Amino acid sequence: MKNNRFSMLILVGIIASISALGITALLINIFERKQESKNPFFRVVELTDETEDASIWGKNFPLQYDGYKRTVDMVRTKYGGSEAIPRTPTQADPRSIVAQSKLEEDPRLKIIWAGYAFSKDFREERGHAYMLEDQTFTERQIAAPQPGTCMHCHASLYVAYKKLGDGDLIKGFEKMNQMPYFEARKHVQHPVSCIDCHDPKTMQLRITRPGFLEGMKALKAAQGIKNYDVNTMATRQEMRSFVCGQCHVEYYFKGKEKRLVYPWANGLKVDEIMAYYDQNQHKDWVHKETGAEVLKAQHPEFEMWNQGIHARAGVACADCHMPYKREGAMKISDHHVRSPLLNINRSCQTCHKASEQELKERVEIIQQRTFGLRNQAMDALIEFILDIKSAKAKDANNPQLALARDYQRKAQFRLDFVEAENSTGFHAPQEAARILADSINLVRKGQRVLLERNKDGRLE
Repeated sequence: MKNNRFSMLILVGIIASISALGITALLINIFERKQESKNPFFRVVELTDETEDASIWGKNFPLQYDGYKRTVDMVRTKYGGSEAIPRTPTQADPRSIVAQSKLEEDPRLKIIWAGYAFSKDFREERGHAYMLEDQTFTERQIAAPQPGTCMHCHASLYVAYKKLGDGDLIKGFEKMNQMPYFEARKHVQHPVSCIDCHDPKTMQLRITRPGFLEGMKALKAAQGIKNYDVNTMATRQEMRSFVCGQCHVEYYFKGKEKRLVYPWANGLKVDEIMAYYDQNQHKDWVHKETGAEVLKAQHPEFEMWNQGIHARAGVACADCHMPYKREGAMKISDHHVRSPLLNINRSCQTCHKASEQELKERVEIIQQRTFGLRNQAMDALIEFILDIKSAKAKDANNPQLALARDYQRKAQFRLDFVEAENSTGFHAPQEAARILADSINLVRKGQRVLLERNKDGRLE
């Protein structure tokens, strides 16, 4: 009996000791994790306002840099992304892999952009790692000389602008705009880098692109807010979209200085941007087949996102394209910037409590419908271009041609606005559908003008 009691006491003692050790280990682990969370990075190197190489930042932020390096991945979704196409390198173009050609996927684009460099070379967009390389070697550089302004959205430019402007960001920006592209190219070495979005001392998000600084100032002025400074007046959550909006936007080159301007003085909607271009009598080129003064939309993801439900709900670009993830005790943004469809668990299921398959299908249904409307608008525009070309051949002095060309300009810009925007309608489905419907309607009105050649019509 005594032996049993003694054995029980020893067993209880052992259990108590193990429990104490377990609790101690747990407390130590909790303490270590708390200390780890207080020190989110180790300062291995000193970062300055001139450290533009992301690999140096990566010494202090290896987890974020590891994600950044993965933007070399080429993965296609149903309606976007890039497929790796092998090519034989040449002295003029050393790339051994490129993205597939959109012109080969849809030859109608060549007709829409006839007479413009995009009709010579236009490919699916690849990740941030390729943004400078792909612009440097695009055949558009051969088709038409490009200005240094193009560098604004394709390279790490903060340091280059500051150096060119002797410390003045805007002056450096203005100098580079006026350079020929390949002269400007000598001043940059990297695609977008950490310094373009982060303050090296505080790591806070910041805007470094003059185009966005000036564009937001003009937009806010139109809303009654004078002297808006995005870096001091925007909220942290707004900045998680604004840093992306520095480049994923519509823009144009103004005047002989080729100054980059975001056309937001009237607002961010396509109609407001179109009105701005009309007021400033801006054209990107004269259409080779019709003689219309037309416009080329760029990549207006920021403008379209602003019209969608996610923006209204306060969801930032980074919430979906750079979602938070846990690494030990730390919560960091995933710097492997990519389509949320390739990361549904963290990008979508944080808010939407449905299966990955269900969420993927929801997105693809929106994109399928948008793509269908896009094709209808594309067919309508192609027919209209051929109609104008035919009317021009029959009677170059037809007084209705000017009006028809203006309808082409407006219809084509709206179609291209959706075509150039990389979500295939997902960022703002109803807005994308409205824009495409307007494009088709403008084509219809233009064709009616050509049929009623003896009637003096006016744009509505």
